[in-house]
Amino acid sequence: MDSAAGDERPKVTAPMVRARKGGPPLIMATAYDYPSARIVDEAGIEIILVGDSVANVVHGHATTIKVGLDTMVLHTSAVARAEPRALIVGDMPWLTYHLSTESTIENAGRLIREGGAEAIKLEGGRKRLRMVKALIETEIPVMGHIGLTPQSVHAMGGYRVQGKLVDDARGLIKDAHALDEAGVFALVLEGIPDLVADIVTKEVSCPTIGIGAGSGTDGQVLVFHDILGLAYGKTPKFVRHFADLHAEAVEGMRSFRQAVENGSFPNDDETYHLSEEVAKALAEDK
Repeated sequence: MDSAAGDERPKVTAPMVRARKGGPPLIMATAYDYPSARIVDEAGIEIILVGDSVANVVHGHATTIKVGLDTMVLHTSAVARAEPRALIVGDMPWLTYHLSTESTIENAGRLIREGGAEAIKLEGGRKRLRMVKALIETEIPVMGHIGLTPQSVHAMGGYRVQGKLVDDARGLIKDAHALDEAGVFALVLEGIPDLVADIVTKEVSCPTIGIGAGSGTDGQVLVFHDILGLAYGKTPKFVRHFADLHAEAVEGMRSFRQAVENGSFPNDDETYHLSEEVAKALAEDK
């Protein structure tokens, strides 16, 4: 039996995650509703990210900027109802932490109060430092996210690996240091060369969680649908499918259709029956 999935697992908190720097690798996966949260938590995953990637994998949008705060609160609250032992991190969607510190705190507060998040994640480095500091001063745990930041897709000119040039790599390292000094409890590194990720991981005090950043980070994260083979279209180089539930689901649906067509579903055991007495009384009514 997998002991990580047993009842003895403690509830994961933001301070526990930060304390894991340099220890056993942290494992994070996305979830967007009650059943996916149950699956992720029962597998022993330590951090659940209610990612704005819900825009892509659940709602079918091409970019993450299509989802707003109400949508993120809805999905976060569904995850929270699973009462996972994993730490629930709510993703702050585009334009909810860009305008002022006041609106940033208010929007993060909604993810926590209404959505049940236990920490929040936001994208960007030094440009978002003022917002990060304000949230941390309000005692809201913050997970940082630098590198390929999907909400910046238009500014970046598409989903491109970041930090490949010297100045860009140095900028990412400075961003990481700034966020670390501000007090983020963890830092997501997405879509950057492994050497840059290695440098950041060695130089910051908070744990790093990689996605397309090589194997040298303090942990890894992937999207629920990518892990289980439920995603559509082309997937990034760093994605590995650990199951093929799409094929299994299609086969299950096909079997259901065929059973209805040939009359084998529902069978007698799957049908409710009246007692002989009630059936006889109804027959006498005719």
